[in-house]
Amino acid sequence: MIKVGQPAPDFTLQGYQDGKFAEYSLSQINGSGKWVVLFFYPLDFTFVCPTEITGFNKKIEEFDKLGAQVLGASVDSVHSHKAWVEKDLGKLEFPLLSDFKKETADSYNILVDDDGGVALRGTFIIDPSGILRYAVVSDLNVGRSIDETVRVLSALKNGGLCPVEWEEGESTL
Repeated sequence: MIKVGQPAPDFTLQGYQDGKFAEYSLSQINGSGKWVVLFFYPLDFTFVCPTEITGFNKKIEEFDKLGAQVLGASVDSVHSHKAWVEKDLGKLEFPLLSDFKKETADSYNILVDDDGGVALRGTFIIDPSGILRYAVVSDLNVGRSIDETVRVLSALKNGGLCPVEWEEGESTL
């Protein structure tokens, strides 16, 4: 079972961004010194998922300033991602990864088999050395808070003891 404070499961997945297909791996991104914000969503062409994806896209400059690579992932194919981006989502500043074999969702313990094998809404923050520092998983019908993800990433990078509702620039304990 995956646990905060332990190495995050590595992965290499095909992704789609800017009209191109490419491979993305956790170890490669960690090797560049970046933090990783990996978020899983259930399926392309759904209702809550595009609100989250476009929400991450609107905050991409904040993630960039914090030295983080955002990666979206679902069990859909890269061709489904391409069609959805081009039809509905528009330009994204981060790739959508295809976990078509469902191995990565399974390794992160978010695969729901009774729904045909879709991923729950999981958000994972992984430090540059590959250690999982934050994990939140919610049910299929509840969207996540992108602002909270930015806040937690900032707090983790701060390295201090950050009290409840801590924001960048505030004192730590």
